[in-house]
Amino acid sequence: MSTHVVDILVPVALDQTYSYRVPAGLDLAPGDFVTVPLGARGETTGIVWAENSEPNPRLHNRMKDVEGKLDVPPLKGELRKFIDWVAGYTLSSRGMVLRMALRRSEHLGPGRERVGVRLAGVAPTRMTPARARAIQLFADGLVRRKGDAAREAGVSAGVIDGLIDERTLETVVLPPQAVARTPDPDFRKPDFSLGQLAAADALRLAVAQGGYTVTLLDGVTGSGKTEVYFEAVAENIRRKQQCLILMPEIALTAQFLDRFADRFGVRPAEWHSQASPRMRARTWEAVAANDVAVVVGARSALFLPYADLGLIVVDEEHDPAYKQEDGARYHARDMAVVRGSVAKIPVVLASATPSVESKVNVLRGRYRHLYLPERFGGAHLPMVDAIDMRREGPPRGRFIAPRLAEAVKTVLERKEQALLFLNRRGFAPLTLCRACGFRIQCPNCDAWLVDHRFKRRLICHHCGFSMPPPAECPNCRATDSFVACGPGVERLEQEAAELFPDSRILVLSSDLVETIERLREELDEVARGKFDIIIGTQLVAKGHHFPKLNLVGIVDADLGLGNGDPRAAERTFQLLHQVVGRAGREEGRGVGYLQTHQPEHPVMRALISGDREAFYSSEIALRERTHYPPFGRLASLVVTANERHAAESYARQLASSAPVSEHVRVLGPAEAPIAVVRGRHRFRLLVKSPRNFDLSAYLREWLAAAPKARGNVKLEVDVDPQSFY
Repeated sequence: MSTHVVDILVPVALDQTYSYRVPAGLDLAPGDFVTVPLGARGETTGIVWAENSEPNPRLHNRMKDVEGKLDVPPLKGELRKFIDWVAGYTLSSRGMVLRMALRRSEHLGPGRERVGVRLAGVAPTRMTPARARAIQLFADGLVRRKGDAAREAGVSAGVIDGLIDERTLETVVLPPQAVARTPDPDFRKPDFSLGQLAAADALRLAVAQGGYTVTLLDGVTGSGKTEVYFEAVAENIRRKQQCLILMPEIALTAQFLDRFADRFGVRPAEWHSQASPRMRARTWEAVAANDVAVVVGARSALFLPYADLGLIVVDEEHDPAYKQEDGARYHARDMAVVRGSVAKIPVVLASATPSVESKVNVLRGRYRHLYLPERFGGAHLPMVDAIDMRREGPPRGRFIAPRLAEAVKTVLERKEQALLFLNRRGFAPLTLCRACGFRIQCPNCDAWLVDHRFKRRLICHHCGFSMPPPAECPNCRATDSFVACGPGVERLEQEAAELFPDSRILVLSSDLVETIERLREELDEVARGKFDIIIGTQLVAKGHHFPKLNLVGIVDADLGLGNGDPRAAERTFQLLHQVVGRAGREEGRGVGYLQTHQPEHPVMRALISGDREAFYSSEIALRERTHYPPFGRLASLVVTANERHAAESYARQLASSAPVSEHVRVLGPAEAPIAVVRGRHRFRLLVKSPRNFDLSAYLREWLAAAPKARGNVKLEVDVDPQSFY
């Protein structure tokens, strides 16, 4: 009698599948969830990846049996193919990519039952006015939760408990509450301009026709891109298929969720790290069972086991937050396009400042292009002006130039709002001893400690180390000698309070957020006009709509340009364009001021002139000349070790073992720009190749033949890196 064997992939850091015998009577197929023994780990959840029709007979006696099959919808072939593709492209182990698809918190145990109350018909022995009101409420025969019943009847919970004790009311177990109700595609019909209507019709048609397409929905800030792609979502709901809307930072999107509810009558399901484990488990199960129509999520939502995915939307597709920087290093925008291709469904990329990669794909005909050049409702784009800090900078010790301060004063007199933007957290980036010049540095990283006055701590933004400000200099023992150098948003708040003492000021920075709920409340308060001046980091550039905001001041427009990142100009342009685009979206004409030491820079010229296409043309031409993405491929290999010599030695061995190819250049090894992080020394190699070269296969061949990292030496491989620190 032949033995039935299947190959099973388990969610651990292994690339291979393992063969297991299938016990008699157990029917298994690819995609099924099973429990299997796995070495010292004991019982482990795995996925049947393939039938093994020719098992190795020599391994028969060592082969273990599948322990059982789980009552969970199987992983579809589309998702399994996607997992294989992502692992192969990023050089991640398939087990680790699978792990992202199985984040369902299966070890939480049974959830708490929901209990309701209804009328049982037994009269109480003693009647009171409160009891009479409660009984009258339940006369309609409906089941209510105890707290809801007490609130509706205007009685205490004790009254309800007393009626339950006397059997006038009885408790019943309620079915689990739905993760999200089904949106109504016709709940509210939008009022579109002609341009929006044409774009919405094109997206509806793409969804109705089905099949794989990628459309770049490109429109100026405030042009109504969200409402336009909602029409694609509505068409997908009518077709009774599931939709995924990816957002770079889902926890910051309260306004988006409100807009979704305004259009469809209900909120979508959410998937992000701030959701409780119980809610994540319920959402995972609802997605797999096709009980959820729309998921709005961060990048990991791309790996959920959708039962019938029909559309993917990537909002703010240019945002760097879509890059996963640890574990399996993938770019969610690019992998969304891949999943759309594998599943043969439409993909929509939306942005006011598209990535250079997406713009080039449009020029080459790979992506469709829909452009919205005007703001909705006839609102004007903000005027942008430069403040040349070389000629009209602020007084010594100040950071807000006089012309910007005067503009803020004028806006406040008109009862409007102003935003001061500085992409630097804390009070000051450097603390310096005036007596000896000593700089307070992180003991674990090659970085200065950042002064956070609100917390009264000096903090490293790379490893999280923190300490209270020292009473004396550890180098020269001078007291009261430390001085803060440079501005952060906390220091800007101090200066704004001195310049505008009667204004209501709010600082929006990720390190000051106590809870996501509180942040959402603060953003809502800004939208309602409860603050006059908002001081913020890139947190404020994430698509928020502030009706009374008419002035944006960029305090340091040059901040993102001074590094070796080949995308520095693109990212600076995108960030500043998005921030300035918060102004003048509803009331009045917005204006933006750029405080800069280089107003002649192409980024500044494009922002001031409003000529977005001029920036893209010059940036695309530069990338093509230098063979940087999207006209070439990059991969980053970072070697880390506890000792500098060990990291450098292994990096040199790695470089010398690189296969010779006329298509590939291996640059380095060189010490990374931040040479030490968390006590580990870092050396980096950068690999360049032509666009059509299979760089992943080259790296796989290289690493298979290269000497293995030993001891505490580690190698991190990042295909298509977005970070170069």
